[in-house]
Amino acid sequence: MYKAAVLTVSDRSFRGERPDEAGPLAASLLEAAGYRVVETAVVPDEQPEIEAALIRLAGEAALVITSGGTGFSPRDVTPEATAAVCQRMAPGIPEAMRAASLAVTPRAMLSRAAAGIRGGTLIVNLPGSPKAVRENLEAVLPALEHGLKMLSGASADCAAGD
Repeated sequence: MYKAAVLTVSDRSFRGERPDEAGPLAASLLEAAGYRVVETAVVPDEQPEIEAALIRLAGEAALVITSGGTGFSPRDVTPEATAAVCQRMAPGIPEAMRAASLAVTPRAMLSRAAAGIRGGTLIVNLPGSPKAVRENLEAVLPALEHGLKMLSGASADCAAGD
C-alpha cells in the first residue's frame, strides 16, 4: 500500500469562502484504490506556497495529487509550481487525462495539468472541479501503481506488462 497526499490549490477554499469538495473526493478515490492518504491540505494560488507544500508532502508520500490551479486564469500556477519542484516530468499522465476528458468535453484541451517526479514521489495535477477530479483520476489511477513501483525500484522491467 502506497502513501498518498492530496493538496487543494484554491484561494477561496483557503480563505474559507468555499468548501473544498475536490480534495476530499480525490482522497476518497485514492483510498478506494488502496492508497493510504496520510495528509490533505489547502493552499492559496501562490506559487511559493504551492512549491513549499509540494516539497513537504513529497517527503511524506509516494504520490501527491493536487487539485486546482491548472487553467488559464492568471492565478493558475500549479503546473509551474510542480515543474519547479520536480527533477523529471511525466508528460504521459496529463496527456492521458486530457485524452480521456476530451471524450466528455472539448474544454479538456484547456487543462495545463502537469505531472512529475520529485525524488521518490510522483506529483500529479488535477483540475479543480469535483467532476473533473473524478474523470481525470479514474483515467490514470490504474497505471499509477506500476509507475510508483518502477519509481521505488521494485519493478524495473516495464516490458513485463505487470
